[in-house]
Amino acid sequence: MNKAVTLNRGTGAAPAADHAARAPRKDDNAMLKAAANLTRDLNAPRAAIYWADMLGSALLGYAALFLAINAGSTAAGIAAGLVSVLALYRAGSFIHELTHMKPNAVPGFRLVWNLIIGIPLLAPSFMYEGIHNQHHAKTYYGTANDPEYLPLALMRPWTLPLFLVAALLAPIALLFRFAVLGPLSMLLPGLREIVVGRYSGLQINPRFHRKHPEGKFARDWGLQEAAASMWAIALIALVATGIIPLRDFAITLVIISGAMFLNQVRTLVAHLWENDGEPMSVTAQYLDSVNVPPPGTLPALWAPVGLRYHALHHLLPGVPYHNLGEAHRRLVRELASDSIYFESNHRGLSPLVARLASSTMRPR
Repeated sequence: MNKAVTLNRGTGAAPAADHAARAPRKDDNAMLKAAANLTRDLNAPRAAIYWADMLGSALLGYAALFLAINAGSTAAGIAAGLVSVLALYRAGSFIHELTHMKPNAVPGFRLVWNLIIGIPLLAPSFMYEGIHNQHHAKTYYGTANDPEYLPLALMRPWTLPLFLVAALLAPIALLFRFAVLGPLSMLLPGLREIVVGRYSGLQINPRFHRKHPEGKFARDWGLQEAAASMWAIALIALVATGIIPLRDFAITLVIISGAMFLNQVRTLVAHLWENDGEPMSVTAQYLDSVNVPPPGTLPALWAPVGLRYHALHHLLPGVPYHNLGEAHRRLVRELASDSIYFESNHRGLSPLVARLASSTMRPR
């Protein structure tokens, strides 16, 4: 699961010259070489870990959702709902792994994830595949061509709560996109252009316009979109006819909104968001990204499936999530204490949010 809100990229941005001094223009080749050399044996995904983690998270999430709907008390319902939020959030986060996974690395994983998570939660993998890859392109990161970047640190204070609140409405927006806009756009070419360009990606950059898919990906997109649309229409029909009680549907929406809100909080601190739109070196991209490594334990909940090592992931996008911890430990052991690598390691969520909020309050 990932981004679900767009904001005005240009609001309150600082002058480019003011920010240019913050980001190094040259790469730290020693760090980049060490990262590559020390982790060459960590690039292979372990299928057993992927399957057990994803299926276990999905099972726990749906079981807790059932308990939340049928709980005998408010307290039990809230407790089950919180477990469901965390578990479904973790299961949904595997969409990030799918974007980096080679087609046959874990056979059947993409299909099963879409069937049990992507389609039911109305966030099939085509919404992120092809989007996230551009975020990792060396010349796109932090620019207008990056679908996953906004200079939030350089924007107005009100953008941060708006960024978070919008995630709560994402389930309704996705329901409308797949039940109404998607099918209708098949009959109206002009609307289809808008739906593909603006409403077919988990992106936060309002300037980004997605291109129409091609080749095999176009077929996969079509199948996933058709399945999600049929599910969305059926869901609305089942609620409208009373087959699914409105109360049960509302509880489900609240839990999914909670998972998406938690993801949006994590997105808020995935980067420092201090780039003003200029291309950045790989080292500068790393320094604008965030690791929250151990000994902290809470990041395992709000930044699951390796997302607590987001900066390291930008250095080593091919390393699967279950090996990022080992990659981090190797780098910590081998690199000098004054290495630039340590500058992207942060203590936790609260200091990062405070830093971002403080940055938005600076005079422009």
